[in-house]
Amino acid sequence: MSTAAAAVEAKNVSKIFGAGVGEVRALDNVSVTIRQNEFFTLLGPSGCGKTTLLRLIAGFEMPTEGSILLEGEEVAHLPPFKRPVNTVFQNYALFPHMSVAENIGFGLEMLGKPKTEVQQTVDAMLRLVRMEELKHRKTSQISGGQQQRVALARALAPRPKVLLLDEPLSALDYKLRKDMQLELKRMQHETGITFIFVTHDQEEALTMSDRIAVMSQGNILQIGSPDEIYERPADRFVADFIGETNFIEAEVIERIGEDGRIRLPSGVAVSHKLASNAGVGSRVTLAIRPERIDLVRADGETHLKGKVDNIVYFGTDTTFHVGLDSGQSVTVRVQNRRGHQEILQVGDVVGLTIAPEAMQILRD
Repeated sequence: MSTAAAAVEAKNVSKIFGAGVGEVRALDNVSVTIRQNEFFTLLGPSGCGKTTLLRLIAGFEMPTEGSILLEGEEVAHLPPFKRPVNTVFQNYALFPHMSVAENIGFGLEMLGKPKTEVQQTVDAMLRLVRMEELKHRKTSQISGGQQQRVALARALAPRPKVLLLDEPLSALDYKLRKDMQLELKRMQHETGITFIFVTHDQEEALTMSDRIAVMSQGNILQIGSPDEIYERPADRFVADFIGETNFIEAEVIERIGEDGRIRLPSGVAVSHKLASNAGVGSRVTLAIRPERIDLVRADGETHLKGKVDNIVYFGTDTTFHVGLDSGQSVTVRVQNRRGHQEILQVGDVVGLTIAPEAMQILRD
């Protein structure tokens, strides 16, 4: 992709806070290209550097090393108010004494826009966030979810080229948060503005994003679409952080080119493509999602065998905790449409079968 096609680029960016023994490297030589008109999510645990990267793009922090480019132009010399970006913060930062409409139009008025343009834009934003009937209400008199919509409308009103969102859904209850995930994606699609979203919530990232960057300890470990991140995690951290994962150790017993055979803890051998450094006799780690494992009768051909230690009913599905003969515990998730929770009981001996494509070999 050419530089001209990118909304935002971070090139070899590092950010260090403090000095000496108190030095903290919040970002360590990070590079990422964010496309125009995409919903891009920075995902990771607290302290991974995702908010720091967002603040560098916004101009609230300066990089220690590296460059931040907006549409191909270096912006390190520009203060936040001169960058074509807006930010929605966790606390929304609304003016409680102003109405919904006045909050939305405030930034436009500060930019000196004509009154007719301000009014037209405010009306358009009210329609976008579906709050026309509340436009005269003070923001101190509306709910948290409604305040979040006002904050979004205010940030979108000047038509920024990039909208930065710093965990804006964290204060909402579960159902409202789920609703707002869909609303955010709708708004991004309707406006065509590049959204860069920061969250530690994997479900939010998978639900809304075109692409996700998984971060840890100041580094980006993997960038990909939600299905790429979930189905083909690059390493153990990504596999463990995104969703629930079983990790199974196996041994390489044969290799011919990129193909080989690996032996599972049960002694069963399966064919699988191997990494370049996986020689015969080496140990590899398999990542297997709980929903990709089938429970079958133990007296047939299976990849693994064990005993049901616990059964947890979740409504849409049932989770089985199975203790393998090797001593390891494996989680299996089954949709509640075939009655597994009634057929199987704690203590039953079961077999586990796994499709080869469901076994993801992780890099070291």
